[in-house]
Order: sequence, then structure tokens, then C-alpha cells
Amino acid sequence: MTDPKEILQLHLSQFVSLNEEQLEYVFSHFTMITLKKGQMLLSEGTVIDQEYFVLDGCLKAFYVNDSMKMFILQFAMPNWWVSDYNALYSHQKATVNIDCITNATVLAISNANREKICGEIHEIEHFFRWRTNKGYVAVQKRLLSLMNNDVKFRYEELLSMYPQLYNLVPKHLIAAYLGVSRETLSRLYHA
Repeated sequence: MTDPKEILQLHLSQFVSLNEEQLEYVFSHFTMITLKKGQMLLSEGTVIDQEYFVLDGCLKAFYVNDSMKMFILQFAMPNWWVSDYNALYSHQKATVNIDCITNATVLAISNANREKICGEIHEIEHFFRWRTNKGYVAVQKRLLSLMNNDVKFRYEELLSMYPQLYNLVPKHLIAAYLGVSRETLSRLYHA
């Protein structure tokens, strides 16, 4: 894996410009966490105070309903952010679980540290505001696709946007993301 600070710098530099001193200061507010395949990063019912930037690997954020049906909210691959944002921002217990599909390494930043560096470095505040807005847009597009498109279209759209998911993520997890059974998904990609 490339140096974690370099990965974060490259990610941030796509949107904002920081000098070396600012980058070092921002990076000092993160903690690196290494996880094994299947390991939980966040469990429903726990108090959450962090969000996570994925350096490598693949994670999934998911919810399990009372009937034990899993709904995947997000796959998180390198350079993606993941958390239970409702719990994080409202200071409530998590309703979302996050675990590792593969071995993974993430950078964690607490709510307090994010707010601290946002208050001190305008560019970082701009970055987090931009990233939050981009996340809202992505959720809106996904909801509209769920409401307007059949599963075949959603499956093809997902794989055209993120082709690496096809070989990285087991098909039953892609089915859970699309809101269909594994059998339904199997019929689609064997058709």
C-alpha cells in the first residue's frame, strides 16, 4: 500500500489545495485502522463518533431488519468515505453496521477533530461540505433509480459505474444492494 498520507493528500488535492504544513496537520487528526475480512468496523447499537476514509480494501454499510433481511446501503472502496451518518451527526446509537468484504485499511477521524480542522482550515471545511453535498446527490440518484428502474437496469448501471465490484463483491451482496434475491440476480447475469 502507498503511504496513507500520500493517499489522503491525493484525494484531498482533487478538490482543495493544501500546503505541506496544512496536510501534515490534517493528517495528524486521523487514526489508521487495519481490518481483516469479515471484521466489524461498526455495529448497530453502538455509539459512533467517527467517519472512515478507505485506503484499501472493500467494506459494506448495511442494515438488517426484524425479519433478518440484509439491505446494503453502500459499498466503500478505496478513496470512499463510510459511516453511519445519521448516528454520527445526531449523536445517537448506530442503526447501520459496517464490516469488511476484504481485508481493509481505513483512516478514522472523530466528529470533534473534523469540526476542529474545518474551523481552522477553510479549504478542509470546503472539502467536507463538497463531499457531503456529493453524497446527498448520490443518495438521491440511487433512490430515483430504485423508484424508476427495473433491477436489470440497476444491475447494469451499478456494474458500468463500478466494474471492479463484479469480481470483488460476492453476488449475494450485490443482490442485497439492489434489493433482490440472489436467484433473481443470477437469472440476470446468466440471461
